[in-house]
Parts: sequence; C-alpha cells; structure tokens
Amino acid sequence: MIRQLFILVLVIGILAGSACRKNFEYRETEGRLEFSKDTVYLDTVFTNISSSTYSLKVFNRTGDDIIIPTLTLEQGSGSNYRLNVDGVAGKVFNDVTIMARDSMFIFIETTFDISQLNQNEFLYTDEIQFISSSSLQQVPLVTLVKDAVFLFPSELSDGTTETIVVGEDEQGNEIRVEGFILNDDQLNFTREKPYVIYGYAAVDEGKTLNIEAGARIHFHKDSGLLVSEGGSLRANGSLSEDQELLENEVIFEGDRLEPEFSEVPAQWGTIWLAPGSEDHLMNYCTIKNATVGILIEGQLANEVTLQISNSQIHNSGTVNLWARGTHIEAENLVLGSAGTSSLLCDTGGRYTFLHTTVANYWSNSFRAGPAVALSNFGVNAQGTIEAADLELAQFSNFIIDGNTSREILLSTNGSNEFNYNFSDGLIKFNDFDGQFDGDPLYDFEDAARYTNIVLNGETDFLNTARNDFRIGMDSEARDIGSVETANLVPLDLLGIDRLPDPDAGAFEFVPN
Repeated sequence: MIRQLFILVLVIGILAGSACRKNFEYRETEGRLEFSKDTVYLDTVFTNISSSTYSLKVFNRTGDDIIIPTLTLEQGSGSNYRLNVDGVAGKVFNDVTIMARDSMFIFIETTFDISQLNQNEFLYTDEIQFISSSSLQQVPLVTLVKDAVFLFPSELSDGTTETIVVGEDEQGNEIRVEGFILNDDQLNFTREKPYVIYGYAAVDEGKTLNIEAGARIHFHKDSGLLVSEGGSLRANGSLSEDQELLENEVIFEGDRLEPEFSEVPAQWGTIWLAPGSEDHLMNYCTIKNATVGILIEGQLANEVTLQISNSQIHNSGTVNLWARGTHIEAENLVLGSAGTSSLLCDTGGRYTFLHTTVANYWSNSFRAGPAVALSNFGVNAQGTIEAADLELAQFSNFIIDGNTSREILLSTNGSNEFNYNFSDGLIKFNDFDGQFDGDPLYDFEDAARYTNIVLNGETDFLNTARNDFRIGMDSEARDIGSVETANLVPLDLLGIDRLPDPDAGAFEFVPN
C-alpha cells in the first residue's frame, strides 16, 4: 500500500511539474534547417487544372527547440502555389515551431492559368522562404504548365450534364453516358496544343475527325472517343526522329501527366469505333493506359473498316484491340500488355496482321486471357450470343508471346466458318497438362493453318516491363520472316529496312 501511494505521489508530481511549465524556450532559427529536397518539382500540369500534392520535410537536427518567425512563399498571398504546414493551410505563416531533433511536413499544390500569357508552355516558379532576423533559407518550387484545348459536355439548364446515346440495354432502353458531339470546327486536331477531353467526344454521322502528326489527346477518367455510324477517324502520324519525344506520333493517353501515372492502366475509357463507322486510318499512333485501347464493331464488308500501321497499344486495363465482326488490316503493329487479352477478335470478321508483335507481359494482377483470342461468336450489349463467320484471320511474320504458358485461344461454335492461318512466326503455346491434345485447332503440323512456325521460341525482348518489344541478339524471330510479306512492309516500325533477311514481328533486329 505504501509502495502504491509512493508511485501515485510521484506521478502526480511529474504531471504537476509539466503543468507548471507554461512556456517553452525556443531559439530563433539560425539557418540550420535541413530539407528532404533541395528543389520541389511539381510535375507538368495543364492550365487551370490542380497539380497533385507534393511534400517537403523540414528537419531540426539541433538540440534546441526552434521557432521560425516567418515561413512564406516569396510571392506571398499572390502566389499560385498553396501550402499546408503541419495541417494548417495558407501562404504566409508566423512563429512556426519545431522541437529539438524533430521535423515537420509542408504539402504543396499549384493551379495556374496560362491563357493570360499567350504561351503554350510556361515554367512557373516560386520559393518557400524560412526567415529569421539572422538568416534566410529557401527551397525553390518549379512546375511546367501547358496550355490545352479543353473539350467537354455542356451543362444543361436543369443542372445536369449533356449525354449521348451509346446503345440499348436488354429491355430496349437507351444507354447514355456523359458526352457531346464534336462541332465542325472541332474536327481537326492539330499539334499546336494538347487536347483534354472530358466525357465521350463523338464524331457524328457523315463526319470525319482528322488528327495531324504530333497531336496529343488526353482523356479524363471515364472519358473517350466515339465514332458513330457513318463517321470516320483519320489519325495520321509519321515517323519520329527522337524515339523518346515521339514528336510526330499521335498519342492517346490519360490527363494525369505526373511520371507515377505514366504506366497506370485503365485511366480512361476507349476509342470506340461503333457499328457502321467506316474508313478509319491510324498510322504512327500510340494508345496507352486505356480500359480498352480500341473497341471496333461493324458489319463485315469488302471495304476495310480500319487500317492501322506503325502503331502501339499497351497497358490497357482489359483489352488493347477488341474487334467484333469487322475488317482490319494491320502492319507494324505492337499490342503489348493488357489485363485480359492483347488482341481479341470475336463474332467473326476478316483480319490481316503483317509484321505484328503481340506480347502480353501483364504484371499488375492475375491475367485470365491469352495474348491472342479468336472466335466466331461473342456476347452483345444485350447479353445474347451472336455468331458470324470468321472469314479469315491471317498472321504473317508475327510474334505471339507473353508470360503465361498458352498465349493463343481459338474458339468456334462449329457451325460458322472459322478460318485462320499463321505463317512465318513465333507462337508461345506450352500445353503442359495435355488439355489440347488431339484438338485439330492446335495441330501445329497442319500446313494449311500453320506454316514455318517456331513454337515456344526465345523472343529475347529488350524490356517487357516497359513494353519495349524490340528483339535482341538471341531472338529466334531473327531472319525467319517471309520475304514476300516483307516486300509488302519493307520498313519496320522504326523505319529500318527489313530486307533481304526479314525478322518476324514489328521490329527488325539492330546490333547494339
């Protein structure tokens, strides 16, 4: 009992002593603060769009409790940067304290309107200042602001947002999404400024959206491009001299420009080429980080619905290229990683893929689908099964590869035509469990369907994690291509001559 009483008295004494300490003794900072960064770079943002939140940690390494008389942005209250210092928002702060051998966080954001400057790009800077009577310490803030053309649905008089019809449900009711129809003066995208699209931008019947070389199209979350029946898309880029900048490429991607978003899948919706749309051309295009890169549907006809060449689609949340009963001619096409399949052709159609690399090394989650899936049936928007002839799916001088054991899946309903041919290329298909033994669809000795195939060969891609599917010295795709096919596509995706000994895939091997 005496021992417990002693402990109680001791605790009360400690608490009383703490309570009596009314004022801490702070020493004014003398320029000995340390920072987690010398400069805070807020990555590129579009005009009038808020940046992400960035952080700066401030350390007091000394044995003294210190006070910072003034912590401010150099431009003061007029700055376009915003600070949050230990949970308090503002631009100028007085008497900020940091305990001995402690630290604090400063969070930084910015929004800037570039339109008043008549410039397409502007490097906006300011600095955080730590001011005392004897010292001044500074941490610069830097961000690149880009002007852009913003396209978005209108706000209606009842406060709702404009929508467009994209189909019907099982009961025949309209399915609508936020979107708008592009006006005639919006149907020519240039390279002068990037385009930022909110909702679905629709190309109306009888209209053509022309996109010139070097244009950049950015989509906000759940946004995309819809080409309606009778409409066309013509995105005609050209070969770039700088393969990092891709200055002549047409690029479709999300509107988050920070580096950490550069490879995040499913940031936006899709490029939807609807049934009845026609005469599409895509050349030197890159489509990245969509949910579905391209969804193309249509009535099969003698005319080609989509010609796509010298292009890459990768990092889609589900499928890179999803074709439903349509007609595609492709050459020098790279279909990289995707959450399900890189290439999905269902409900029949007619397809020609020359010098195509399909390689699915998806690593974000479990992947159920193969790199390439072909079938003559599919499920429509109403949930019913549709079937149509697969007149021909032809792959020549190709690579089909990925990080699962079997990277092709062939499915037929047995009643519609199901014609395909793979020639002069690599296929990854390791049937370890014998599931497809005796299945004629996978009889790789059948010369009518498989010609000069290297089964489970070494591809030796340069960097699958970055969707870099150029081939290396040890690739078995080297020199196995058909010269006849190569004469149709004599230059690879990078403009390198394939002849006289063409490689399979979209890229010709280059030493070093």
